[in-house]
Amino acid sequence: MATAAEFYYVQGDTGPQLKISLTDEDTGTATDLTGATVKMYMKAAGAETVLLSKTLYVNPATATSGEAIVNWATGDLNVDPGTYLAEIEVTRASGVIETLYDTIKLRVREDFA
Repeated sequence: MATAAEFYYVQGDTGPQLKISLTDEDTGTATDLTGATVKMYMKAAGAETVLLSKTLYVNPATATSGEAIVNWATGDLNVDPGTYLAEIEVTRASGVIETLYDTIKLRVREDFA
């Protein structure tokens, strides 16, 4: 499994947002997310248990741009310091489910305070 990107966070933070741009691998064009639901599943690297299941925000006015945003809520990053993997799943308006093969790597470090 390949990693699409790597992001760094501090334990317990609620930002910054994570913007994901989805494109068609064959054509390079933006994935139309009109009427779609985009979810993210996060687990510790090497683990099997999903720690966080989160619906991403897709702006209806710009859904054709393929952008989905992770708005971190209080508690989302209250995890042990370490490396985490996130999987993105798109459920289209038709009901078709597509899971991105590449994962996102998140590194979380302990907060000083």
